[in-house]
Amino acid sequence: MKKLAIMIFCAIIAAGIAFAGAQKETGSDDSLQKIHSKKKFVMGLDDSFPPMGFRNDQNEIVGYDVDLAKEVCRRLGWELVPQPIDWNAKEQELAAGEIDCIWNGFTITEERKKAILFSPPYLKNAQIVVVKQTSPINTLKDLAGKRVGTQTGSSSVDAIDKAADFKKSLREIIEYKDFLTAFMDLDAGGVDAVVADLVVANDSINRSGKPLRKLHETLGEEEFGIGFRKSDIALEEEIWKTLQSMVTDGTVAQISEIWFSDDISVIGK
Repeated sequence: MKKLAIMIFCAIIAAGIAFAGAQKETGSDDSLQKIHSKKKFVMGLDDSFPPMGFRNDQNEIVGYDVDLAKEVCRRLGWELVPQPIDWNAKEQELAAGEIDCIWNGFTITEERKKAILFSPPYLKNAQIVVVKQTSPINTLKDLAGKRVGTQTGSSSVDAIDKAADFKKSLREIIEYKDFLTAFMDLDAGGVDAVVADLVVANDSINRSGKPLRKLHETLGEEEFGIGFRKSDIALEEEIWKTLQSMVTDGTVAQISEIWFSDDISVIGK
């Protein structure tokens, strides 16, 4: 009987410890409450990444991701603070608490998932190659011995690295601070091609009116997600829930039409 009593006592203690631990773990995620308290949401972005986030002629930060974030914040009673960051140090800025998320055409990868909590995908993308309209280059093989540009710290760099044979065939890879500079150098003849995100390439070609074209071959398809600190589960869930409600009432489709002339969102699809 004494032995049974001791076993029951130990079981009760163990259950209490487990419950306390669960309470502590649940209560440790105050990410959403922090934003509610300060009523400001700091969105880390590259301000030279059209049409997702960039500066217009009035030097205002605008774009598809910015419009999505603005509407999310309006519905949650927060002020949106778009914070330009060094894209090559985006993970460090997030970890240091300088920003509340990374939201700017941020490609979801298995490697990034190790350090980042991603939302579900909200947009599909691909890594493509852009050349001059008059260029004799029509396939990836045609780029052998050529100079190719891209943006440092971007998923385009990762795509090139993964295509080992393609990378080995190139004469040189030049990394620019942003895609806008890369496309300018392509137009000036500084490089033979630029590897870039499909959404960025389409916008650059359409907006600039420069004689550029895309190759049919790609370096792989991918998806964009919003990046949070691993511990900020409550914040991620609230923002995703709000985006889903924006899909239901047609707001996401309206924003997508503005920037892409079509509803290309994959939220809830």
